[in-house]
Amino acid sequence: MTFDLIGTLGTLAGGIGLFLLGMTQMTDGLRLAAGPALQQVLERATGSRSRALGAGVLMTAVVQSSTAVTVAAIGFVNAGLLALGPALWVLFGANVGTTATGWIVAMVGLKLKVDALALPLVGLGAVLHLTGRGQRRGALGLSLAGFGLLFLGIALLQQAFGGLADRVQLPQGDGLGTLLLQLGLGVLLTVLVQSSSAAMTLTLTAAAGGLIDLQGAAAVVIGSNIGTTVTAVLAALGATPNARRAALAHVAFNVVTAVAALLLLPWLLHALQALREALGLPPDPATLLALFHTAFNLLGVALMWPLADRLTAWLLQRFRAAEEDESRPRHLDANVLPVPTLAVQALGQELERIRRLTVALARDVMAGLPAESVPARLAVVASLDHAVEAFVQQLTRATLPGSTTTELARVLRLRQHLTRAAEALADVAPWPHAAAGPGPSPTPEWPALKAPLGALAEALGHALADPPGSAIDRLSVAYERLRAAALAEAAAGRLALEALDDLTRRTSRLRRAVDELARAATPEGAPTAAGG
Repeated sequence: MTFDLIGTLGTLAGGIGLFLLGMTQMTDGLRLAAGPALQQVLERATGSRSRALGAGVLMTAVVQSSTAVTVAAIGFVNAGLLALGPALWVLFGANVGTTATGWIVAMVGLKLKVDALALPLVGLGAVLHLTGRGQRRGALGLSLAGFGLLFLGIALLQQAFGGLADRVQLPQGDGLGTLLLQLGLGVLLTVLVQSSSAAMTLTLTAAAGGLIDLQGAAAVVIGSNIGTTVTAVLAALGATPNARRAALAHVAFNVVTAVAALLLLPWLLHALQALREALGLPPDPATLLALFHTAFNLLGVALMWPLADRLTAWLLQRFRAAEEDESRPRHLDANVLPVPTLAVQALGQELERIRRLTVALARDVMAGLPAESVPARLAVVASLDHAVEAFVQQLTRATLPGSTTTELARVLRLRQHLTRAAEALADVAPWPHAAAGPGPSPTPEWPALKAPLGALAEALGHALADPPGSAIDRLSVAYERLRAAALAEAAAGRLALEALDDLTRRTSRLRRAVDELARAATPEGAPTAAGG
């Protein structure tokens, strides 16, 4: 008897493992195969909340992973391609889309003969994956094999729960204590297996095997929805402000939905039984639970519809302290690394922020920023550059598509220009100003350099504001005129050689910094005037 129980528990563990492995492979394959399509759907989801909601439902139903869709939505917010408001509706749609797993399990998985479909799917998928590595065919093969493994796992779960039905009884009854136990079981299942789809499958299989009654299973399903918020909160710890806002919105949606479903539980199940009969759906517990899962998530959408604008405004006021710390990345988020296209876009957005900070520093140096203030400002840029470097190292550990590799190379070229600009600025302050320009007057021994210094400062300003073309040419001419004037003053004995060297060094380094910033502002980092 003990050996039978151990064998049954081993079958249960194996079924869970196969299901999780199949779900992971199926999700990875579908995400790789549909990557560009996901991006296009998300880009078009900004028009209205209904379109954003539909995008979330569609994408989650396609890739069978609300986590993947959540990560993609957060990545688009961090990259500045999707506002927080539409992103929330994509997340709410992902909650509805994830109910498709319950329908697959109830309508196919629990009624499937494994040897008729699951094993051929594994075989066909393996062949496609092995013969099409790096291609869409290989990705589809991976998803097919995962699909087959998923159903093999369900078959083992059915077998295990059939063996446990006479020996194990899950919490039953209508009391408050029992209800809380059932909720806790759903939360615990989701946290342990790190997948609401797996928890849902376990619940459906247990209900079909008679281990738990219908209302108890419905309470476990509600608990599994709450359990997904634990994963989201853990993923958002230490992440960007937008990631934490999205996680908080995810928690709000699931908690509001769970509370509403619990309050209406008996009446909702009764109404759904009548709806199931009207739709002609099978009379088994799994089908009714799949219908319940979909219904209460749709109820959550209805409840959030009038609250969304207020929720968005409230979220935008949260986590502002981290954003105000300039040395903290605002767009780099480890959650977007599994989607290389989004990761590269996040890199580009962060580097554009570094470029703006470096341009501001160059302007402030020209305007008389004290020399002692420069290291602190450069430390901010250096900290952000270090974060970019670490992010790139994590990103390049994965195999990247050709188009993503090309875009990453362009982004890395931009980083090189910004790094060289920061290095040049470190050796500039204090900048010798013309009296006509901003900041202090030039030192008394340089009166003849007043005009060329003013012309160079003006040319530098134009180059920072409008780097391509004539602005860069004008910078080169102004620099050469200043250098010629300084050499003439030194030759006449009116400018000490030490002052000449200092002036030449500072102007040359500032010109180099502005030139690198100009290169960073051009689409391909094209060469501009050569640095002196």
